[in-house]
Amino acid sequence: MDADLRARAAHSAAIRERAASEMKAIGVDEAFISNLVDTFYLRVRAHPGLGPVFEARLAGRWPEHLDKMKSFWSAVAFRSGAYGGKPVQAHMGVPGMAPDLFPQWLALFAATLDDIAPGEEAKAWFMSTAERIAQSLSLSLFYDPAADDPALRRN
Repeated sequence: MDADLRARAAHSAAIRERAASEMKAIGVDEAFISNLVDTFYLRVRAHPGLGPVFEARLAGRWPEHLDKMKSFWSAVAFRSGAYGGKPVQAHMGVPGMAPDLFPQWLALFAATLDDIAPGEEAKAWFMSTAERIAQSLSLSLFYDPAADDPALRRN
C-alpha cells in the first residue's frame, strides 16, 4: 500500500511539473492568471448582457469570486488539483442564466485574451480550455435529451 501511495504521489508531481513547464513555455504564470481574471471580470461587469446576471449573484462578493476564479484557473493551468469548487452547482438557479450567455462569455474571454495574452499559444490554450468549460457547464445546466431523441420529445 505504501508503494502505491508513493507511486501516485510521484505521478501527481510529474503531472504538475509537466504543466508548470508547459505554462512557462507559453508565458503563463500566476501574475498572468491574476491579470486575466481581473481584466476579464472587469469587462464582464460592464457587459450589457453578462453584467446584470453576474452582479445579481455576486453583489458584495466580488473579491471572493475573483480569488476563487484565480484559484480555479491556476489549478487548471498548473494541474495542481488545488481547486475544490463545484462549478455546476454554483451556476444552478442563477437568475437570468441562459444558454445564449455562453457565447457572449466566450467572445468576451477571447477579446480579453487578444488584449493581454503573452502569445498565441497561451491564447489558444486558454480559449480551448474555456470552450470546453463553457460546453460542459451549458450541457450540465441546459441539456434536454428530448431535443435530441424524437422518442423522448414531449408533444
